[in-house]
Amino acid sequence: MTDTPWLDDACSLVDAFRSGERSPAEELAATLAAIERSDLNCFSFLDPERAMDAAHHADVSKPFGGVPVGIKELDQIQGWPDTAASLVFADRIATYTGEAVRRFTEEGGAVAVGLTTASEFGGLNVSITKLNGICHNPWQHGRTAGGSSGGSASAVAGGLVSIASGGDGGGSIRIPAGYCGLFGMKGTYGRISRGPHANFRPGTVVLGCLARSVRDAARHFDVCAGVDPRDPWSLPNPGNWEAGLASTDLAGKRVAILPSIANVRLEEGVEERIRAAAGELVASTGMVEVDLSLELPNLAAQWAMGNLSTLLAELGDRWPACAPELTDEIALGCRMAESLYNLNLAAVAERHRLEANAAMAQVFEQVDFVICATNPGPAFAAEAPTSSPTVTFVDRARAHPATKTAFRGTMATLRVLNGFFPKMSNHLIEAVVERMPDLVTMGGLTIISNIYGNPACSIPAGTVRGLPVGLQVLARHHRDAELFDVALAYEREVGWPKVAPPVTAATPVGA
Repeated sequence: MTDTPWLDDACSLVDAFRSGERSPAEELAATLAAIERSDLNCFSFLDPERAMDAAHHADVSKPFGGVPVGIKELDQIQGWPDTAASLVFADRIATYTGEAVRRFTEEGGAVAVGLTTASEFGGLNVSITKLNGICHNPWQHGRTAGGSSGGSASAVAGGLVSIASGGDGGGSIRIPAGYCGLFGMKGTYGRISRGPHANFRPGTVVLGCLARSVRDAARHFDVCAGVDPRDPWSLPNPGNWEAGLASTDLAGKRVAILPSIANVRLEEGVEERIRAAAGELVASTGMVEVDLSLELPNLAAQWAMGNLSTLLAELGDRWPACAPELTDEIALGCRMAESLYNLNLAAVAERHRLEANAAMAQVFEQVDFVICATNPGPAFAAEAPTSSPTVTFVDRARAHPATKTAFRGTMATLRVLNGFFPKMSNHLIEAVVERMPDLVTMGGLTIISNIYGNPACSIPAGTVRGLPVGLQVLARHHRDAELFDVALAYEREVGWPKVAPPVTAATPVGA
């Protein structure tokens, strides 16, 4: 009888199934028992009966045959809750299964255990919602797991499942991977289908997974990538992602080491850790460091306004009556978007996007890879809405009912003024960002690869103040395989813990 879940990577668990060392049913039982004991609060829904039936009928010859997995709360499985991590849709049930999840479970053979918690509508890089409460970082209880795929990251790093699905629209795979010490890969835009309902707006979302190893993520690409006629932006799958690992000769590849990009302020100790990790990577691969600069506009504020404006369409006639059910940040953001987002702001955002695309193209004419930090610092307090250590206007706006009422009045006034002075909204947003840059710090390092659409990954790069930090590597479009090989080189030469040390201390790896 297996007492604890597998603490190595998913590929090795499949090997254990095939050799008879473990069975899918025993592994699932251990997984469910561990989830029941856990205080991470990283699962919002479990379906033990359905999972156990799948485990008993698992085909271990499949790539993830019999492996218990978490499915991100923003993904859909027919018959399971489809809440978008929001009280507004607490009773909604999925009427379909997403194509990426279908491939993961049917073609890959993975056993879906339940839904991992996410931030509301994927709108924040934190792991707290009104629907689910606080999800904790397994490296230190009381610290955030990040978002929006925070529950998936917490479950994998916390030793509950060896792999879980994720999505990355502005950093939502890489950010929690960085905070939880995991490998997180965001492929080229379109790499994995978002069907059957693939909205274009915001045109940045890429699906993927939170993984303990590079080969796990590569195998996930083998199973889940590929064209889907219901997603016209989906890309062909060249295949052999796992089999082709380590096939890139990295010697002589040019790399720029820029710990911070887009003027994001890094916390103490992060730049030193990133430079040290990047130095180890360059030395072990024979890559050549190139000295260059990368000037990028910080796209986070205008991008967020545009995305929040589209959320109003999903809320439909529930808005604004449903505002009390939303997290304060989402509700306030919707009011701001409703009041400030206009054609002028959309035009400014598009101009910034073109400027950023040009800057990225110019950089990738000079280097093969860019290395920077994934997050500005290690994981912050789990209950905090942002990484900012100071009180922001958002904090003040949500602090008291009277303040909220005044804020709504202000937004209504701005909405009227916007009709007469359409350029005012962008000036206001830029002024807020200039005075309180921490509001857009989270995601400021990752969002460029969502806007530009190039592949980027977060590699565990050691710790700062005892908590993980991520080394983010950016590559050219369609060079996902090369990026896997960069990460693999670091994994082989330097390595990282498969799970958080508190888990490792309690149970030996692979026990």
